[in-house]
Amino acid sequence: MNTLKISAFLLLACLIVSCSSTEKEMKETNIYATDTHSYAMPNEAVAKHLMLAIDVNFDKKIITGTATYTIESTNATEIVFDAKNLKIHKTTVDGKEVEFTLGTNDVVLGQPLSIPIKGNSKKVAIHYETTDKTEALQFLNPQQTADKTHPFLLTQGQAILTRTWIPIQDSPQLRLTYSAKVKVPKDLLAIMSAENPKAKSDDGHYNFEMKQPISPYLIALAVGDLVYKEISPRTGVYAEKSMIDKVHYEFGDMEKMVNAAESLYGAYAWDQFDVVVVPPSFPFGGMENPRLTFATPTVIAGDRSLTSLVAHELAHSWSGNLVTNATWDDFWLNEGFTVYFEMRIMEALYGKEYANMLASIGRQDLAEEIENFKDSPEATHLKLDLKGKNPDDGMNSIAYDKGYLFLRTLEEKVGREKMDVFLKEYFNKHAFSTMTTEKFVTYLHTELLAKNNVEFNTDIWIYKAGIPENASKIVSDKFQNVENAIIEWQNGTLNEADLCKKNWNIQQKIHFIRNIPKDISIEKFTALDNACNFSNATNSYIAMVWFEQSINHDYHANNVDAQIENFLMTVGRRWYVSTLYKAFKRNDKLEEAKRIYDKARSNYHSVTVNTIDEMLGVSY
Repeated sequence: MNTLKISAFLLLACLIVSCSSTEKEMKETNIYATDTHSYAMPNEAVAKHLMLAIDVNFDKKIITGTATYTIESTNATEIVFDAKNLKIHKTTVDGKEVEFTLGTNDVVLGQPLSIPIKGNSKKVAIHYETTDKTEALQFLNPQQTADKTHPFLLTQGQAILTRTWIPIQDSPQLRLTYSAKVKVPKDLLAIMSAENPKAKSDDGHYNFEMKQPISPYLIALAVGDLVYKEISPRTGVYAEKSMIDKVHYEFGDMEKMVNAAESLYGAYAWDQFDVVVVPPSFPFGGMENPRLTFATPTVIAGDRSLTSLVAHELAHSWSGNLVTNATWDDFWLNEGFTVYFEMRIMEALYGKEYANMLASIGRQDLAEEIENFKDSPEATHLKLDLKGKNPDDGMNSIAYDKGYLFLRTLEEKVGREKMDVFLKEYFNKHAFSTMTTEKFVTYLHTELLAKNNVEFNTDIWIYKAGIPENASKIVSDKFQNVENAIIEWQNGTLNEADLCKKNWNIQQKIHFIRNIPKDISIEKFTALDNACNFSNATNSYIAMVWFEQSINHDYHANNVDAQIENFLMTVGRRWYVSTLYKAFKRNDKLEEAKRIYDKARSNYHSVTVNTIDEMLGVSY
């Protein structure tokens, strides 16, 4: 080979190596998945820390302030944030005001907020205020609280509502740390998903810090006339004064739950696990905001019978908060794992039979959900395609209960000991990071199935409709006893008085009410209520399932109609109220549902409102 040829060859080789290196670098810089529910372009410019300075104005029902971000970029010329129903007053980059651009508004996503930057830009500040259309915030008047003396504010960011009270890159994969300075009326306490005060300040000024990187939907704020009561040095509860002792008793097993969780899957990574009980308009049973779970007062039953919710939110400290779904299409990675973990905690504390009863009820919920989706079977996949849809559409029993059933079936296939080793390592190895379904499947096959020579078809579970034939069979002897009692009651060998005297736990009672035969006579239904007084149940879960059955059976005795209306007027938990409005609709009582909803709607959080508006086909 002559010198010219050698030179040409070396040049070509260098070009090939250079191209390969460039492609490799490009692949390495594209570390974030495509998220169709965020305008952010994090592979170009991403926020890593938020400094939030806000003033909460209860008179105007707005928040005003500044969100200042520490950013990283790959020589980008702009950084894009998500904003919805916000007033943006000005933006600065490294202290100098710059012109921002707000793009076209989308009814679900809001607007892209584009801010020009340079390759060496470090700080971006956004001066803004919320509006009366801000969906994450709910300002409550004193009459909507327990003590009825002071107003209350709560936020709810999941799934993509944080952008409605903070302009932010609102994708779950974009973890960031944050600090905050919050000003509120001096007679109120402010607490956040961060290091929290235990008592009110003298001037209404509070400082917060979240040292661990979290997803944007987990940034949360509550402001009210709250007090704190410790359960253990790392667990405690916040509530209004009239409720604090009840709440403290109800959640008295929190430290035991943390210990049980740690014994399963490793050390609790968030230092403190507190729960705040917020007013009943809160749309969920609980929300796993790090260090500060928000909980509905509907779980305060007086007998700790509904505290599996606390176990669920605690489990999120690993599955969800520690290892987070990268996009909302991967939501099952949060909830399926959390239900599985919840059941393991409940089994450790209260026994396998109790956990199986909880799981069995979840299995019933799943069967009903699959029936609801019979015309859109793709909605029963674990991995979803929610492009163009509200991610709330994927927050149903499929993610929770099919996800759980997948993991339970997997456990039975590989054995619990190997499953626990795998999950503990999974949480440890991927701590403070995000996970796609595809990445998880690869990890599962490599670290569990292949290592143990186990064959398991993940595709039919994750990418196919319905429930695979190999699904775990959940059996409960105590539920079988309930079903036997129903047969005896139906054929007349067991009367209502003796039925109500049975020493059943809460899960057995729920199972009984849910399975009252459709063809039971109205006379027997009335006799049952007369004996058991279900229409006046103080346990909110029992009340909800009884009210659903009352609607189904066209039952109107014992003032139940007024009780149902009062329930819907005072409870905002989406699962509960949607169950009852759905029952009205299913039983051709849509006008009755609309009549009640017209009065109750203003008491609900926007999350609940959006669901019920669509269900009842109404607009306001």
